[in-house]
Amino acid sequence: MIKNPITVEVVVKAPIEKVWEYWNGPEHIIHWAFASTDWEAPNAENDLRVGGRFKTHMAAKDSSESFDFTGTYTVLIEQELIEYDLSDNRHVKVVFSEVPEGVMITQTFELENENPEEMQKTGWQAVLNNFKKYTEGENHLNTD
Repeated sequence: MIKNPITVEVVVKAPIEKVWEYWNGPEHIIHWAFASTDWEAPNAENDLRVGGRFKTHMAAKDSSESFDFTGTYTVLIEQELIEYDLSDNRHVKVVFSEVPEGVMITQTFELENENPEEMQKTGWQAVLNNFKKYTEGENHLNTD
């Protein structure tokens, strides 16, 4: 159960297979896993299986700050559901639902204690929006 849940969501106009691949492939994660244009994700690792770990290195482009976003998968249903525990023990649930427009991604997460709730929600929503823009965009190679 997620304590004090915050939910963000987005509809991505793409088939579920593409959404799943772009969400989980390290070669794609590095292109969208950051909340603002002055940050980047220069490295990502993903062992997509229950008990598997992921790590995305996030860094300010001016090199002033960086951190690793890490966790362990706890539930995995291909093209439907991902749940994981972050390294600080917060739980995250990501639901992928096919809708007429494409795929609805609903992400529910527990708040951390360092930043205000609205800032956290805005940040997680910005990452989802980056994912949508990247996945729907044609500025990279399509693997369809």
